[in-house]
Amino acid sequence: MAKLYFRYGAMGSSKTANALMTRYNYMEKGKKVLLVKPDIETRDGRKKIKSRIGLEADCILWSEFKNYDFKFINNLDAVIVDEVQFLSEADIDQLSNIVDEYHIPVFCYGLRIDFTSHLFSGSKRLMELADEIEELKTVCWCGNHANMNARIDENGNIVRTGQQVSMGANDKYVSLCRKHYKEGKIKQ
Repeated sequence: MAKLYFRYGAMGSSKTANALMTRYNYMEKGKKVLLVKPDIETRDGRKKIKSRIGLEADCILWSEFKNYDFKFINNLDAVIVDEVQFLSEADIDQLSNIVDEYHIPVFCYGLRIDFTSHLFSGSKRLMELADEIEELKTVCWCGNHANMNARIDENGNIVRTGQQVSMGANDKYVSLCRKHYKEGKIKQ
């Protein structure tokens, strides 16, 4: 039975690496997999997904995917979407339709919450619709479970206001436990 999966985690929890490993596992079995990312995600190139540990693969953009002929989609064995938090609620509904109408599993990887600790709209909709929800875990500098994404400025101070989306990686974000997020403490 096909399912809609949401695998989320804080920054640095290896979401992209997991997405690429899932793709590899399907491809190793001779299955057809489509790797997709939102158009806004351009850190590693327009049509490339790359993990911090060096795994990478070509992908298509969401704008291309949502305009695909569904006869083509029907020939797929799985769809994998990275950085899914940047999709709209309507986009998530479209992914659920692929699962329900075409019986194709859809694996979604992304952040649950933004740097202000609020849900991204795509993630919110996945929390409402996904058949399986799994947290990919990482740790805070203190060793406790990190589930918060803190945005930092060039001086290493936590930023609490601003646009919800600001592309960056370790240069702009750090994952923290809730206690240290609230305290604004990014290191010992």
